Amino acid sequence: MNLKKIKFDCRHFYGHIPCKPNKNNSVDCSNCSYYDKTGKRILIIKLGAMGDVIRTTPLITKYKEIYPDAHITWLTLFSDVLPKDKIDHVYKWNETSLFILNNKEFDIAINLDKEEEACILLKNLKAKEKYGFIWKNNHIDAATSAAEHKLITGFFDNYSKENTKNYLEEIFEICHLKFNNEEYLLNFNNESAEKWTAKLKDISSGKTIIGLNTGCGERWLTRLWTDEYWIEYIKLLQNNNFFPMVLGGPQEDEKNKMFSAETDCYYPGTYSLEEFFAITAACDMIVTPVSMMMHIATALKKKMILFNNIFNKNEFYLYNRGVIIEPESGCDCFYGNTCKRDISCMYDIKPEKVLEETLKLLNR
Repeated sequence: MNLKKIKFDCRHFYGHIPCKPNKNNSVDCSNCSYYDKTGKRILIIKLGAMGDVIRTTPLITKYKEIYPDAHITWLTLFSDVLPKDKIDHVYKWNETSLFILNNKEFDIAINLDKEEEACILLKNLKAKEKYGFIWKNNHIDAATSAAEHKLITGFFDNYSKENTKNYLEEIFEICHLKFNNEEYLLNFNNESAEKWTAKLKDISSGKTIIGLNTGCGERWLTRLWTDEYWIEYIKLLQNNNFFPMVLGGPQEDEKNKMFSAETDCYYPGTYSLEEFFAITAACDMIVTPVSMMMHIATALKKKMILFNNIFNKNEFYLYNRGVIIEPESGCDCFYGNTCKRDISCMYDIKPEKVLEETLKLLNR
């Protein structure tokens, strides 16, 4: 055996440790039937936020369709949400990763983040084709003309309000591709999901489970639905023989405990991200303001009611499995984190209206 016989282009080749076929079957490159030659080397730069990373994953499906033997690398701040079986290598943003990537070569490199560091990285990478946002003349720019629309809608609110394209259409267009309902992908533990599905089926006595994501993070607090409306809606669900379950992270823990105490609805508590995915998977429907939960529910193909006020609703694509409810009086705070009104427009979204849409979605 000598170096000339090593298949460096094999998908199983790690470079610094034995590959799985060697470990599991004691074969080497001279007598291996597991050789899997890689084709196009594709790098996707999508650092955050977590929900945005999830909703960028349909690109993986598209590229695997076009280039079945593609080798896909992803650079992110949220590696835990990405499907490890669909991506060859996931790098977390740090000095070591940047050093490695700057010394590799790619056929296609895509940057979908507008932060300076991501744009500068795309500029410096060695890649035959570059798409998305790049650094030119000391400022952010479009790597190709296909990214201009997304840049302009990000620069100016008036153009953002007029946008009629959803996010998936936009990022596929940026990559010179056409979106065709490719689904989200997610790092998902089936064993954990089966455990939670069985547990909640027992707790709910077989009733339809409605997951209520009561928070929305701290960046856009204007999205929050009022506590009194959540309580009223929970009671309406219970009166209609549904099983409401309040969900959230550590930020919503105190609030969700209060909802549970006030209405006797089920609150499972806070869990790891993997467990949270599993709990969500056990739900029949999700109700949420625009948040990471929207993307988790979309990835899990759940029916959904989405509350929206401060964003352009055309941005969101629910795969015909959900409905968007907005304040009837409109919203004065486009991408705003403080409300300009004395009474928030979210008071326009009445619990009775949400129940009505719930019944429609579930064919009740």
